[in-house]
Amino acid sequence: MPVSVAIIGSGPAGFYTAEALVNSGVDLSIDIIEQLPTPFGLIRGGVAPDHQTTKNVAKKYEKTALMDQVRYYGNVEVGRDVSLAELRGIYDAVVLAIGAPRDRKMNIPGEDKNGVFGSADFVGWYNGHPDFRDLDPDLNVSAAAVIGVGNVAIDVARVLVRTKNELACGDIPGYAEKPILGSPIDDIYIFGRRGPVEAKFTNVELREMGKLEQSVPQVKAEVLPDGVGDLEDREKRLKERNLATLREFAKRQPDELRKRVHFEFYASPVEILGGDRVEGLRLQRTRIEDGRAVGTGEFFDVECGLVVAAIGYRSDPLEGAPFDEKQGIVPNDDGRVDDGLYAVGWIKRGPSGVISTNRPDGIAVAGYIIDDCGEGGKAGRKAFEKILKERNVRSISYEDWKKIEAAEIENAEGEHPRKKFVTVKEMLDVLDRP
Repeated sequence: MPVSVAIIGSGPAGFYTAEALVNSGVDLSIDIIEQLPTPFGLIRGGVAPDHQTTKNVAKKYEKTALMDQVRYYGNVEVGRDVSLAELRGIYDAVVLAIGAPRDRKMNIPGEDKNGVFGSADFVGWYNGHPDFRDLDPDLNVSAAAVIGVGNVAIDVARVLVRTKNELACGDIPGYAEKPILGSPIDDIYIFGRRGPVEAKFTNVELREMGKLEQSVPQVKAEVLPDGVGDLEDREKRLKERNLATLREFAKRQPDELRKRVHFEFYASPVEILGGDRVEGLRLQRTRIEDGRAVGTGEFFDVECGLVVAAIGYRSDPLEGAPFDEKQGIVPNDDGRVDDGLYAVGWIKRGPSGVISTNRPDGIAVAGYIIDDCGEGGKAGRKAFEKILKERNVRSISYEDWKKIEAAEIENAEGEHPRKKFVTVKEMLDVLDRP
């Protein structure tokens, strides 16, 4: 009897786990359960719409989805349609690959004002994620602030200053593209509590900011150190590349192009200013002591009508699984949570790394499942489908998803690769057409 495995979540961590299980050669039945009709998690809903090459990794995941041992069940929410306890009762192994979909809070006064967003929500909005379709941020402002110095912060700033030509080959939905292109934003400030050496962006993303059609990067030369300090060789090379790029940016003139993106280091937000909506940001200058950003007591204000906090994500607890509120993860021993229960990706280790960082998690947990579950014995897929049928839950197969995808591609306008459906109803309507 095959070992039955349920993977909750169809993002990179879930697919890497499924791939490793398929490649093991063991007799397995693998069911991938996804809350949305659409698979691939952050590949579809998190990777910036102007970075189509990055999204091509989905083609690799598709090969796994089409394997005989694998089934995809979209539009099924664990906790609503079926409980984790029920899944653990009918599957030999259950893998949590639910990611970290919520924003970490800044925990400063004024954070609840109109015009203040977390990056998970904001990125979800311009990526056409159904949960954020109606976010409707007011972009009729002259300046914006992005809090954080990682790739997500750069993504947000870059997308906001792109031209129509630069967005033409991406899959940004029209409801987001129109206000972005029509926005009078001329200045975007990217604030980091620590310095250039501690910044988390990759050099590819950073360099791209110097090649935009209508926006020039701005960096204050006096904040750039002479070197990156005593680091391991690989990390040292990466930091040195970033520093070299920032030195190039420091030579750029603010009037070269119509818009500017300002990289502001050693600045920690302390308050959002304004009435009901954001009118500015108050920050405190910092210095680094023992690797930590410490306030200097010097404050300054920046006028802005939009604030996006890109300071990290956190996971939601799932009923039936332990949860560490402080870390925002499921407590685990290198992926093992409990007998027959495992965790991979951000729900396992927190929101860190790039897409491929999730692959070792999947390989490790696949090995545990094979070691722990012997020859199987639980009903798995048959029992799961019975539950869905009894509860009239409409699940979406991978073949159904391909029909939705084909309709998105068919509806594409201009050079856009697809026109995303941005509500679950729109997706299901495609499948209900005569």
